[in-house]
Amino acid sequence: MRKFEVPTREQVAPAAQAIFDDVKQKIGMVPNIYATIGYSANALDSYLAFQGAQAKGSFNAKEREAVALAVAQANGCSYCQAAHTAIGKMNGFSEEETLNLRAGKSGNERLNVIVALARELTLKHGRPSSETVENFFAQGFDNAALMDLVLLVADNTVTNYVNNVTEIAIDFPVAKPLEEAAEA
Repeated sequence: MRKFEVPTREQVAPAAQAIFDDVKQKIGMVPNIYATIGYSANALDSYLAFQGAQAKGSFNAKEREAVALAVAQANGCSYCQAAHTAIGKMNGFSEEETLNLRAGKSGNERLNVIVALARELTLKHGRPSSETVENFFAQGFDNAALMDLVLLVADNTVTNYVNNVTEIAIDFPVAKPLEEAAEA
């Protein structure tokens, strides 16, 4: 397979350089996943706009991180498992909670139905069971929240696929494998 390198600012088009500068100003770094998407300024600009729009949906930051953890695990994306474990901890999750969320479960019933549906949407390619969908609605979610969740899963799947195809270096602390956690 082709070896992908994370491009530096100087290796991308001027439009992508401007986006790199903006990202660095906002979060203090350009994560490798964004830099890699930056091979295409159009792709990076489109992705960041789509990702930013997710913050306006039905789910708060902690819930969005829970979805990201479940989807990253379901898609086997070690980069996103690492990134969202770190970000999840910044949003108040413990290490144990991040591992449970990656497995698609939570002791919090609201989070539990969110991650169960997100995981099933991912693993079953958008065809979750009726029971899982009904459990989501029984928790008080509506059709708008369902649409927001589907798009949140899609948002996270994009970066999962970028990492899985490029196998770029992880620039966050590596997440503990679920198997290792289960044995502990």
